[in-house]
Amino acid sequence: MERDSQLKLYGQVADRLKEAHTRVRALQVPEGVRMALSRKLLVITAAAKHDLPDAARRLDRLMKDLDEGRFPEGD
Repeated sequence: MERDSQLKLYGQVADRLKEAHTRVRALQVPEGVRMALSRKLLVITAAAKHDLPDAARRLDRLMKDLDEGRFPEGD
């Protein structure tokens, strides 16, 4: 049963990561900001391989920041 919930969470995180990548690509922000957001998404993707619940929490925070218009500073 635990494996089923893990697979379900993996599917949800994968779908949300796709959505996040699409949203980041569509943002009208300076390229440095877009790169910083892309790096965050890469970190979340890497975290999902080792700690799926933590990756889901990180992704939730990132999506909330996107919803509220809070973006990292670009280099």
